Amino acid sequence: MRKEPLQNKDYDLISVIYHASQGYETCDQYCKDAEREGDRDAVQFFNEVREQNQRLVEKGKQLLKSRLS
Repeated sequence: MRKEPLQNKDYDLISVIYHASQGYETCDQYCKDAEREGDRDAVQFFNEVREQNQRLVEKGKQLLKSRLS
């Protein structure tokens, strides 16, 4: 069976997964910075954003997998 090349929407999905993953890593660093400075509100916010990015990465990976299988 011949597989078709990546479609624009698939590439776009990969791009969003990548950027959400980068956002996760960035918020991880920001969370550590806020912890070091004792800013609990900022820590909580960065944790929420980090968790949201992780959920988006996982959902995007599931969508991509279903399209490339």
